[in-house]
Amino acid sequence: MSRVVALGHRPPTHGGNLNQEAARMGLRPGQLLDASASLVPFRPPAVLRRALKRGIQGSALRDYPDRSQQELRAAIASWHAIDKETVLPGNGAAELFTWTARDAAGCGLSGFLEPGFADYRRALACWGGAAQGLPLDLGTFSAGVGLWPVPVERYPEVRVIWITNPHNPTGQLWSRASLEPLLERHSLVICDEAFLPLVPNGEQQSLIPLVADHPNLVVIRSLTKLFAVAGLRLGYAIASPARLQQWSQWRDPWPVNGLALAAGSAVMADQLGLKRWQECVQRWIRREEPWLRAQINALAGLRAHPSSANYLLLEGDDSLLHLREQVARRRVLLRDCRSFAGLGERWLRIGLQDRRGNRRILQALRGALRDQPLT
Repeated sequence: MSRVVALGHRPPTHGGNLNQEAARMGLRPGQLLDASASLVPFRPPAVLRRALKRGIQGSALRDYPDRSQQELRAAIASWHAIDKETVLPGNGAAELFTWTARDAAGCGLSGFLEPGFADYRRALACWGGAAQGLPLDLGTFSAGVGLWPVPVERYPEVRVIWITNPHNPTGQLWSRASLEPLLERHSLVICDEAFLPLVPNGEQQSLIPLVADHPNLVVIRSLTKLFAVAGLRLGYAIASPARLQQWSQWRDPWPVNGLALAAGSAVMADQLGLKRWQECVQRWIRREEPWLRAQINALAGLRAHPSSANYLLLEGDDSLLHLREQVARRRVLLRDCRSFAGLGERWLRIGLQDRRGNRRILQALRGALRDQPLT
């Protein structure tokens, strides 16, 4: 019965369904290696953990959070060398996508690469926004910085462009120079840079420096991925002050809780520590991505495509759903990619781990491939 559920159920929109998968297999969550979520494999920085401890011992739990989020906004603005009025923290990037989508729905037809992150469609559906997929050629993977892959003149009816940089789920990194012309052609450009701080030299491609001169640009960042704090729910948007003021009137009164504000303020204000943390994370990706990709490409029937991010997209000759289930039975979770429009059963995504975790993934894959029935 459990195998039928695993292979036949509707795929989740996100990875990281650790508790559900553990319950399905009769295990404790700690017994599973969750490579379906793309988080750094390190404990959160000490400065962040200390801030949480102080918040619990102090008044962060009792007091209502600062609705203006002044301290966190100032720390983020200082890090990016921008005006704090252009910064708005949120309850993870997902909450900010919802308000971005409200603006997008009023601008006209939205376009985004497919395959791509499904949460954009979820957000647009909240407001009845119209959307069109822009097909991405999966035969053009690159290990370095690439060009925006879709000629926008083919889609003159598209008024809003949603960009994920680096792209999810392929890990492709688009250059700032190739994205900037989109700002002249579209009413609204939304750039999701959730994974960009993890990418070696990725900040050079950020659109954040363009926000001041382009009121039709919204950049969204997540602190979840960089600091491995998915449970804290913290992200931020960078956009024109007028746009962010409107969002503030629409949203709930206290979208970011007191502990998240305390932790985010501490870690973003510690600029030297933040710089060192990013360098550590980027060294990890620079080391582990090519190593794990080469190891997987040595396995029969699997191809791991080059990625700039902390995840690899796997392609199989045939359906990989049975392989995914057999790997899960070996206590390693991989991302089911059927929720990405344009992908299907032949694709999986793997979140990079430390070397020990990556060896565990390989061991599970090898065991599952060895035990697969002959066809």
